[in-house]
Amino acid sequence: MTIETWLQPLPHGITLSCRGAGERGRPVLVFLHGFPEAAFVWDELLLHFSRPEHGGWRCVAPNLRGYERSSAPADVAAYRPKHLVEDIAALAAIEGAPLACLVAHDWGGAVAWNLANQRPQLLQRLAIVNSPHPGAFQRDLAADPVQQQASAYMNFLVRPDAERLLAEGGYQRLWQFFTRDGQPPAWFTPQVQAQYRAVWDGPAGCAPGAGLVGGCNYYRASPLRPPVAGDPGAAGVTLPREMLTIDLPTLVLWGLDDVALPPGLLDGLEDWIPRLTLERVPGASHWIVHERPQFVAQRLAAFLAQPL
Repeated sequence: MTIETWLQPLPHGITLSCRGAGERGRPVLVFLHGFPEAAFVWDELLLHFSRPEHGGWRCVAPNLRGYERSSAPADVAAYRPKHLVEDIAALAAIEGAPLACLVAHDWGGAVAWNLANQRPQLLQRLAIVNSPHPGAFQRDLAADPVQQQASAYMNFLVRPDAERLLAEGGYQRLWQFFTRDGQPPAWFTPQVQAQYRAVWDGPAGCAPGAGLVGGCNYYRASPLRPPVAGDPGAAGVTLPREMLTIDLPTLVLWGLDDVALPPGLLDGLEDWIPRLTLERVPGASHWIVHERPQFVAQRLAAFLAQPL
């Protein structure tokens, strides 16, 4: 079994570059990445779940708009949630909705939460890995000093020069996202670093950091960030309850050593998600998909085996 790659045109004019494995026509798992990642972070899970002995699923991981070879609109407004949801809804229709499960991490989770709320008919299950529910995130960004401090980097990423600054020193600031106690983790091999760098560099001939513009535009398009002088951020946002409820079986897998997303974000999830399976994972960080892919696969397999 190998990873296949292709460009998938969508009916509304966006093209997503995709990675996948498994036979077309089989029940579909779709995997959504976050920032500053790309679809390649799911490769081990794509191969795992596409194997007959692990279910023989059709596994697809798109690069979200603005990443890798996917369409990258110049207008920041093109990265608002309604557009991101439309991309994945269109992909689901092409691959064969309803999806057996939508699996998502970080910013991919922000898209997945919205899709599950707005288009629940397109999926049977939702699995979230270290990506805050929008109600909990808005609540804590608006009023919790711990979360505000942990998310202070978001106000850096909305700067108009964020991409250039992130590219300085050979992406020194971005490499620090992945370190623990100042040391690179074991999974952060030269091969993995090269995969990240290729995404961040963007197309050949562009200035370093060109591949980060789309990812930074996600932050620029969202009001969910810590308040600062002159910008209320999340404190100026009200999210109606009907935009927050998820009436699907939902797995939330959470590495408790996530420095940007403290475990307080898990408080109250059951009020929005009545069919919730929540597992807290001590010793795992925000990058649990890299750190413990077989553990993530095991927990996801158990969730998929539960009756609907």
